[in-house]
Amino acid sequence: MAIHIPGLIAIIIFYLLILGVGIWASRKNKSNSSADSEDMMLAGRNIGIFVGMFTMTATWVGGGYINGSAEIVADFGLLWCQAPFGYGLALIFGGLFFAEKLREKRYATMLDPYQREYGDLMGALLYLPALCGETFWSAAILNALGNTLAVILDLDTNIAIIVSAIIAVLYTILGGLYSVAYTDVVQLICMFIGLWLSVPFALTHQSVESITINATTNWIEPVESAYIGVYIDGFLLLILGGIPWQVYFQRVLSSRNVRIAKILSYAAAVGCAVMVIPAILLGAAGASADWTKTSYPKPEDVSKNWSMILPLVLRYLCPDWVAFIGLGAVSAAVMSSTDSSILSASSMFSRNVFAVIWLKITGRKAKEIAVVWVMRGAQIVIAAAATLMAIYIKSIYYLFYLCSDLVYVILFPQLTCVVYFKYSNTYGSLMGFILGLLFRVLGGEPNLGVPPTILFPWYTTEQLFPFKTLSMLIALISILSVSSLTHYLFTAKILPKSMDIFKCFEDKQKNEIEFQEPPHNKAQGKDNPSYNEHPDFYPQKGKSFDLTSN
Repeated sequence: MAIHIPGLIAIIIFYLLILGVGIWASRKNKSNSSADSEDMMLAGRNIGIFVGMFTMTATWVGGGYINGSAEIVADFGLLWCQAPFGYGLALIFGGLFFAEKLREKRYATMLDPYQREYGDLMGALLYLPALCGETFWSAAILNALGNTLAVILDLDTNIAIIVSAIIAVLYTILGGLYSVAYTDVVQLICMFIGLWLSVPFALTHQSVESITINATTNWIEPVESAYIGVYIDGFLLLILGGIPWQVYFQRVLSSRNVRIAKILSYAAAVGCAVMVIPAILLGAAGASADWTKTSYPKPEDVSKNWSMILPLVLRYLCPDWVAFIGLGAVSAAVMSSTDSSILSASSMFSRNVFAVIWLKITGRKAKEIAVVWVMRGAQIVIAAAATLMAIYIKSIYYLFYLCSDLVYVILFPQLTCVVYFKYSNTYGSLMGFILGLLFRVLGGEPNLGVPPTILFPWYTTEQLFPFKTLSMLIALISILSVSSLTHYLFTAKILPKSMDIFKCFEDKQKNEIEFQEPPHNKAQGKDNPSYNEHPDFYPQKGKSFDLTSN
């Protein structure tokens, strides 16, 4: 089929708009003239309520969120569409229990508290599930965008994926979080307009009967009692596993103060709920439609490919001009998540991996300009990896699901302990990492062809027991118990300090000095971004960067 030229022109105009806004926003980034990695990562800790609400919401409301919600509603029913409620609670709990804890200490990444308490080795080890989660997430939503453009414009999927990734990484390299945040404003507005504009046309198409007719058969199906364990497991994964993501904490840590950081979390929870409503309605329209009455050439294949229901609804149940605007909404959703994930993963690599390795090898602090350019180089590498995976790996969504499981099973208990349990240490962290990963992997992953080694209760042909939550609890209990045991053994001098191979207790006082919070300027207030930061804790521009030395 020929490429739809008017639609192609419309999407080019949209991409140029996003690129223009990103380049304009990059002018606010002082690191273009004077290297400052923290300015690139956190926009000078100067994100206010208005831009913050948009960028926090747009980060969560990505292409996977929109496409996936429509797919789940059409395939399994509304009750299985857990992401809006789960992610909404994740944002609320993040604001209640974690935003203040990390923002008041002025960390730069989610990995900073891990390296403070557990050391460089565990910090680097915990970077791996975070990196995989961000990279596979970007690949999954780029893949979704490519498929959407292919359906609506008859455009080559690979070209669409590559161009989208290039544009996202270009303005991210130029402006860091400034560009990402300001383009998120435009992207969220485009999403809101495009999706809501499509709803009335889809619902009133001649092939769609009222979605209230046979609703319990078409798109509001009950949850079978046998799957209650899986249902609970999925909800807890979204709620608790939705917290330990760098894309979330990057917005929290970039806020002007603690109060704004918490407000952004609550506002984004509301935004996620509002933005999913049109996706649910479009999924319901697709499930209720008689596709033989549309111009779709293969109506019998719709029920075999529910993952494409959103682009199919836009293409065949809406006028062309509405479909193009809706396509802009999907593209905006994808780019708003892709740029955030790329920036988040590169920020953690440059600060928590490169800077530490450089110090260990050379004995000198890495210069700010070096950290900035490593961050930019990492953005290109991560974007390229995500693009290649989006093109060549067909099971990319399942890989992302597995990585999301690892974030829930491994990172959530680690984050909880490092924030709230003062005796947690490297021994407990490492044991929790190993056991949590082990039990999750032994539970199997049928979508990736990995058979279960452990058959948990209620097993039939699949795991019906909430074993992911069990794996998370095993990791949590392991961290607490092993940390408490080793703390007692070493502080009571039952074990000699020569056996403290991770130096958890010898260096405890030193670590507290290394990561101490900079003194507050009482006249200006601790939450005012303009107060003078302690030069030994946050390096001045042009000087060397160091995460761990005092």
